[in-house]
Amino acid sequence: MTSQAAPRSPVPAPAEAVFPALGTTAALLVTDPPALPAAEAVLRAELAAVDATCSRFRPDSELTRVNLAAGTAVTVGERFAEALEAALRTAELTDGAVDPTVGRAVIALGYDRTFSSLRPDDVRPLPVFRPAPGWRSIVWNPRDRRLRLPVDTYLDLGSSAKALTADRAARRAAAAAGCGVVVNLGGDLAVAGTPPDGGWRIALADDHAQPARAHCPTVAVTTGALATSGVRVRTWRRAGRSVHHIVDPMTGEPAAPVWHTVTVAAADCVDANAASTAAIVLGHSAEDWLRRTGLPARLVDPDGRVVRLGGWPSDALPGGAR
Repeated sequence: MTSQAAPRSPVPAPAEAVFPALGTTAALLVTDPPALPAAEAVLRAELAAVDATCSRFRPDSELTRVNLAAGTAVTVGERFAEALEAALRTAELTDGAVDPTVGRAVIALGYDRTFSSLRPDDVRPLPVFRPAPGWRSIVWNPRDRRLRLPVDTYLDLGSSAKALTADRAARRAAAAAGCGVVVNLGGDLAVAGTPPDGGWRIALADDHAQPARAHCPTVAVTTGALATSGVRVRTWRRAGRSVHHIVDPMTGEPAAPVWHTVTVAAADCVDANAASTAAIVLGHSAEDWLRRTGLPARLVDPDGRVVRLGGWPSDALPGGAR
């Protein structure tokens, strides 16, 4: 008498929710489709909280209140304190290449409203570029959450706050859903819970505006996070010059477009975003700086040349092609 193993039940495909948030696109995937509503509720709550806390574009946000109070000490809430400390840690890790005090410079370039509301061709003269005040000029007491900004200094927490939200939302959504989760907020991607067999297959668009994922290289992610920074999506023209949203704190100008996109893998999205954004700012120095971090990274220049560092794998196209 012989026995046969029962056929395996097919593994359901991950379920996905995609919607606009924080001026970009939020994408959520879960390994257990019935758990999608619970995970999505967590993500939406996290997005609403960070928008109320860290938005530059809401007159009622805590960030707006803090910026308007520059020069005087204010007490901030716990969530704002967490976002601020993530921004200060990012500045320290990147030797100031990514600095939260660039708010005035970003506004001066014309990014003073949501990106979808920007004039694509702003004819106003370019501003006089000035270095950012610098993150070390911030007076911060984490014990009582007291903050004082230098006079006429505006914080911009957008980069690190979005990455922090991806980390928080992925952890909380995985706990609520009881399954594997991916949260992707406009290129800031965090995973949590048990991934599918072989890991999550993440498409890497060298141009974030690429419509077809079929032609994008992919990478498998099982833990941690990926962040992609680039100079091609949030761009507009000012006085006939193409400008973008990633500002070099040393000059107050948009970072030179040495790299088209930079993608970095790290244990969490805050660190991955810090490194990918710093690489854009550092330009020609980015490769040496990234090598010292030891983080896996993939850099693409405007001509399409790809540089892989820290053990980043060769590009795999969907279907196994390379």
